[in-house]
Amino acid sequence: MLTNNSVCFAKTSFNNSSPTDEEDGEFCISNISPLERQKRLRFGVSQFIVTLVVLGLLIAFDADRLWRLPLLFMFWAAAVGYFQARDKT
Repeated sequence: MLTNNSVCFAKTSFNNSSPTDEEDGEFCISNISPLERQKRLRFGVSQFIVTLVVLGLLIAFDADRLWRLPLLFMFWAAAVGYFQARDKT
C-alpha cells in the first residue's frame, strides 16, 4: 500500500521592487487620541526629569556606580513614553 505524500509550498520569491508606502499613497492613521498622546508625552518628560534628579543625587552623594545601573530602566520608560507620543502609536 503506497501513499503519495506531497507537500505544496507558497511562492517563496520576494518582490523587492514594490513601491514604498509613500509612493503607494498610503499614510499612517494614529491609533491614539490627542489627549492620550499628551499624557504619554507628559509621562515621558516627567520620567526623564525625575531620572535626571535621581542621577544628580547619586552623583552628588558619591554613591557606588552600580546604584546608577537601575536608572537605565527609568530612562528607558521615559524614552518609550516620548516615542509613543511622537509616533502616534
